[in-house]
Amino acid sequence: MTFATLGLIEPLLRALETLGYQTPTPVQAQAIPAVLAGRDLMAAAQTGTGKTAGFAVPLLQLLAMEGPKVTANSVRALILVPTRELAEQVHESVRQYAEHLPLSTYAVYGGVSINPQMMKLRKGVDLLVATPGRLLDLFRQNALKFNQLQTLVLDEADRMLDLGFSEELSNIYRVLPKKRQTLLFSATFSDAIRLLAGQMLNDPLSIEVSPRNVAANTVKQWVVPVDKKRKPELFVHLLRKNHWKQVLVFAKTRNGVDALVEKLQGLGVNADGIHGDKPQATRQRALDRFKASEVQILVATDVAARGLDIEDLPLVVNFDLPIVAEDYIHRIGRTGRAGATGEAISLVCADEVNLLSAIEMLTRQTLNRHMEQDFEPEHRVPDTDASGQVVKKPKKPKKPKASGGGKRNLGKWVDSGEVAADVPAIKPVRKVPVFNTGPRKRKP
Repeated sequence: MTFATLGLIEPLLRALETLGYQTPTPVQAQAIPAVLAGRDLMAAAQTGTGKTAGFAVPLLQLLAMEGPKVTANSVRALILVPTRELAEQVHESVRQYAEHLPLSTYAVYGGVSINPQMMKLRKGVDLLVATPGRLLDLFRQNALKFNQLQTLVLDEADRMLDLGFSEELSNIYRVLPKKRQTLLFSATFSDAIRLLAGQMLNDPLSIEVSPRNVAANTVKQWVVPVDKKRKPELFVHLLRKNHWKQVLVFAKTRNGVDALVEKLQGLGVNADGIHGDKPQATRQRALDRFKASEVQILVATDVAARGLDIEDLPLVVNFDLPIVAEDYIHRIGRTGRAGATGEAISLVCADEVNLLSAIEMLTRQTLNRHMEQDFEPEHRVPDTDASGQVVKKPKKPKKPKASGGGKRNLGKWVDSGEVAADVPAIKPVRKVPVFNTGPRKRKP
């Protein structure tokens, strides 16, 4: 099968050929004809399998072939994404696909000034990529209208709910035209997303090209048990021992990102970090330097877990396990993309055993454990398996108590009701108050 057999027009075929796209991936082969046919769609596929092209390429063809010219402050197609980084990445892919088409595209997100975005939207945009919060800001300031909207795409919708965008999604949904095409694409679909899809989509076609919630088999995964306080030391040890060249590290908190970056930089390691408190320009600069191999270690919160396409990334390290098990799949999906192989290592302490169990149950596999010499944890990480069970270590039996109970008397144990032979009997002493009956002496 080729892209031409899917019914794509020549300008798109030329752009795909320039990008080195030779044959459609399974999700592209099923999604492209369905989108071109105007169907609502809910597609789940492993990360790195070409989902962006699966919805963006046919969407661009529909915009080029159908519908009126876009008017001022209007948009004809809308792609919603959860993070600024993903907005930039998706828009860059869209821009490349549309290289030979007379269409305008743009991306809007928070963390930067809204005024240039309002100016850009004055002439209207055929295809807009946006984060939910900034999209609503623009709509409320009358910089954006949806009367010409033909298609809505939710990319990584489950992540948008995880990040607390459910209210924003509801508000956006209420102002969009009822008659439109709606597409949902993600690596995973939670039950909440499936419920949302039932409310937003009209008779959708469901595509699942891989088992639900399964990590890519191109990624070798294992766990290293360690005490929580020794995680930084272990990471530095593994970095030097294995001569890691390029590593994406995920930490749970923003403070955790900053602390690890500071430690690495103090040891002379070229490291940088990205999280939600950093300005967008700073985050993008750190990501660009990492992609260009100018930064060896990039430490990030889950803001980087979805959609970031880093070519030939060899290794992902989970310094902390994610709170949401589905995020594990997206984190390790930054490596082993497009058929390449990769590795994912998780540093796990005893406090994270329930998170590990949830991940193994979701992915339906028990992760191998590698104990690192000199880093064996004092606080044992209980065994887990894909059934979601945590195998607790059996407790040591308690020593039996002495029969009859005991009372402590004068530092020796005696049986109740008995007196030891070498312990003299002690009569209780009655305290008698002492009264001074003599004449009171005057002070000199």
